[in-house]
Amino acid sequence: MQSAGYFNTLLFGVYPYVCLVVLLVGSLIRFDREPYTWKSDSSQLLRSGQLRLGSNLFHYGVILVILGHFAGFLAPHWLVDLLLSPVAHQLLAMVTGGIAGLIAMIGLTILIHRRLADPRIRLNSRAWDIVVVAMLWLQLALGLLTVPLSARHMDGVLFETLTSYVKGIVTLDAGAADLMVGVPLVYKLHVLLGFSLFLISPFTRMIHIWSGVGALAYLFRPYQIVRTPKTRAKDAARS
Repeated sequence: MQSAGYFNTLLFGVYPYVCLVVLLVGSLIRFDREPYTWKSDSSQLLRSGQLRLGSNLFHYGVILVILGHFAGFLAPHWLVDLLLSPVAHQLLAMVTGGIAGLIAMIGLTILIHRRLADPRIRLNSRAWDIVVVAMLWLQLALGLLTVPLSARHMDGVLFETLTSYVKGIVTLDAGAADLMVGVPLVYKLHVLLGFSLFLISPFTRMIHIWSGVGALAYLFRPYQIVRTPKTRAKDAARS
């Protein structure tokens, strides 16, 4: 039992800070040493089909998921209690998070199919590119799996436990890991995989999420226009 407690502390009390430190320090080092690798490596030039639909669905969905996590887990308890009951808070998170997560997962599935099915894109994909999209897909799947499980615990206690854990990590609460002892496995995997995504971000194309006031800029930026020799010729003919 004592070793299980140490293991729980290692996974949910130490590992999250390792991931966050690597995310911050690794991102700063990469920005300083390899600024020209700070990009998403668009494959639009190789094949534009499915890219706009899949990318828009994924990005809009995942941005809503991220915003929902920040608002739901990091908002002060007194503010949430002022606006919502614990049950209403959990129901709101389930509905909005479930819809946004499903949209993001559909978009990511389209992007994964595009990347693996097209020979040129597959040939130009690094191993880390495949690992990242697989981890993101699994993370979205785990998040969606928590929805029916949460529906079986509508008293709000489990949801409050998870929000208290996240707040504990942010506020450097040494006892935050203890809150995860009795939490169902799917939530634990969701939390650990989420921190693991932070861990690998400085070494992959996910580094670009820092750009443009975080991912929020994606909501307001114009479409990226890629001009091929064919389109330049058409433009020249019109002029």
